[in-house]
Amino acid sequence: MLPAAFRAGRDERLERLLPAELLPLFDDRFIGSCVLFEEYVGRLAVRIAGELGLEPAAREPGTAAEIAARAGLDPAAAPVPVEWLLATLAARGIAAREVGGRYRVAAIPADPDLREILDAQQKHDPSSLASYRMADLAAGHYPAVLHGEVSGEEALFAPDRIGAWFEYFSNDNPIYAISNRLGALAAERALPSGGEILELGGGLGSGAEAILERFAQTGRAGGIRAYRFTEIAPSFLRRGQRRLSARFAAVPLAFSRLDMDRPFAEAGLPAEPFALVTGINTLHVARDLEFTLGEIRSVLKPGGSLVLSECIRPFADRPVGIEFLFNLLGVFRAPRLVAPWRPRGGFLAPENWTAALHACGFRDARVYPDIARIRDVCPAFVVAAITAVRA
Repeated sequence: MLPAAFRAGRDERLERLLPAELLPLFDDRFIGSCVLFEEYVGRLAVRIAGELGLEPAAREPGTAAEIAARAGLDPAAAPVPVEWLLATLAARGIAAREVGGRYRVAAIPADPDLREILDAQQKHDPSSLASYRMADLAAGHYPAVLHGEVSGEEALFAPDRIGAWFEYFSNDNPIYAISNRLGALAAERALPSGGEILELGGGLGSGAEAILERFAQTGRAGGIRAYRFTEIAPSFLRRGQRRLSARFAAVPLAFSRLDMDRPFAEAGLPAEPFALVTGINTLHVARDLEFTLGEIRSVLKPGGSLVLSECIRPFADRPVGIEFLFNLLGVFRAPRLVAPWRPRGGFLAPENWTAALHACGFRDARVYPDIARIRDVCPAFVVAAITAVRA
């Protein structure tokens, strides 16, 4: 049966909480696709949990690490994804979460119906199927990665899989494009007088594309005095450079390889500081977020702005659907932890982001839209732009 939230459509309470300029982004097409995708990933989680043998391993209560060990899984790669799988089973009423972060699983249903959701998504909006293909790609590698036979990076970023990433990180994929469009709106608001922009982790260029399109639509493209696009993966950087150079020939673009876990000076950035630094779904994988925020501050003008568009963890104890994919990656699972604002790997809660920015030399940190107000009405609302100003 299709999820009740999909049959019900958009919640009118959410409309009252969203800023007016965001309402066109969060239409029934987008929200319906998100509900269906969350259900698809939930059913995938049930299937993978069964394949990994979590049912017999969790008949007696145990932590994720204990259950992973009982199932014969790799002690380095498995605990975080297993924790997510167990939390997802608990949210679906299949597992019980007990005191002390321990889980018990009585019985995992066999063969969840994935085709029902795929068919519904095809009928509702086929342009979102790129996200499903990425989820399927991850699902196919879960056993090998969690048994320690291959790393998640090797499994997901093999040369023959770049095409799937290109389709996923696209403004034609509404489930992902929302981050780009939110980031573009926030970037334009943060740069009222124009200036120089530095983008971190630009990937295949869809975030820069959304920002430059937004500035063009509002007649402010001429205010961009320089746009420096950076990315760590050479193959992504090359594709992004070709794409952006062809589309935005009039914009003063520059391209650099930059590792946000290393001193930014190594990337050969210009001596003149930037008016705006932005990153879309990037900083949550910084190995040492405190270090990276310090490097960002060092290249910003006094009073310059930071705009991050990120997937957000609304509640600390609830899994986020897209983590199913990224939990396979070591850089996602295991950053340097800093109490209290970097308590775990993966996505950060809104309070974590504002506390991190204030602790690392920024002021006026805000989450747009205000997920702390929205999450009780819509617990699955997981995208926002985080903005701050260099103190």
